[in-house]
Amino acid sequence: MNKADTAFVLASAGLVLLMTPGLALFYGGMVRGKNVLGTIMQSLFMIALISIEWVYLGYSMSFGPDVGGIVGSLSWFALNGVGTAPSPDYAPTVPQIVFMVYQCMFAIITPALITGALAERVRFVPFLIFSVLWAIVVYNPVCHWLWGKGGWLGPDGFGVLDFAGGLVVHVTCGAAALAGVIVLGPRKGYGKTSFMPHNLPMTMLGTGLLWFGWFGFNGGSALAANEVAATAFVATHFAGMSAMATWVVMEWLSQGRATTLGAASGAIAGLATVTPGAGFVGPNSAIMIGILAGVVCFTAVNVKNRLKLDDSLDVVGIHGVGGAIGTLCLGIFAAKAVNPGGVDGLLAGSSAQFFKQAIGVVVVGVYTFVVSWVLFKIIHTVFGLRLTDEAEVIGMDSTEHSETAYNN
Repeated sequence: MNKADTAFVLASAGLVLLMTPGLALFYGGMVRGKNVLGTIMQSLFMIALISIEWVYLGYSMSFGPDVGGIVGSLSWFALNGVGTAPSPDYAPTVPQIVFMVYQCMFAIITPALITGALAERVRFVPFLIFSVLWAIVVYNPVCHWLWGKGGWLGPDGFGVLDFAGGLVVHVTCGAAALAGVIVLGPRKGYGKTSFMPHNLPMTMLGTGLLWFGWFGFNGGSALAANEVAATAFVATHFAGMSAMATWVVMEWLSQGRATTLGAASGAIAGLATVTPGAGFVGPNSAIMIGILAGVVCFTAVNVKNRLKLDDSLDVVGIHGVGGAIGTLCLGIFAAKAVNPGGVDGLLAGSSAQFFKQAIGVVVVGVYTFVVSWVLFKIIHTVFGLRLTDEAEVIGMDSTEHSETAYNN
């Protein structure tokens, strides 16, 4: 066990946990005032809900002894055998219990991200039921495929790489968000009623917390205080800043003005897009990835509007598209000169990894979309996932939580 590595991963776990309250503020500021507490609660409560699932099922299914390359066995149920000794398969210089809690933070934020697409029209308890089931049948298996020892799609199998969650987190939440938007339909009055954000300073505060936490999200995924962590840290910042700049330029060129919401959206797009390749690319490649994120995600958000898909807070266009583009960019910009333990991409003279990454995007995206669509259909039919028309007009804060954010 290495004390420096252990301290680094523990600190990174705290940073990743901070991202979920940051996300709650990021989303909360973008909805109308009557829905702010309900929106925050949908993200914040995932900390409790998914942590419980992770202890009893999630960690063992994701990282437990392999069963056919598909999922981990339940031999680590209730963290049985998961203690302070390092695991030879995961983070060998860090206590396994530290690796476990670090990965728990990733599992928490992923279903929380989905809530943004369905903001202002989803009931609290039915969505919690969806989130637990989704974690079991989507997140845990996909996590094992790519990060679990023996997973069929990852380094031990087909060879798809995902440094910090481009596929495991962002493509899964984006594909699930698209399924939910299709099943539930648009908000009442969509296309006729103004859905202006009620508190953009809150959204900007959430952006800052997310950006800060992302250094633990990407840098911590090196699982050691080493050169790879430094590479990922720098790539994270440079992609975020270049995407923010690009998004603002795109806004100015297309609309004649730049907005704070656009700056925040661009930053998150860049951070999400660099996530799968953060530990495999150099600073200049990270800047190029950020520029691509700014252009492609900005375009995706505008296409969504033309298609009349009410992805309330642009989860599909930013996280889903960003995660997919970033996964492909790994196959373009990765270089062993940056990370000797990685791969060479197209620009380093090898095309093989790019095609593997493309197949990974298709497999994870299609699997997640289909399973999520079925889950949404079942839960909406059985429990009534969507707010009634009357409750939607009144707002989630009052109808779901009997509270109000602002007492006049």
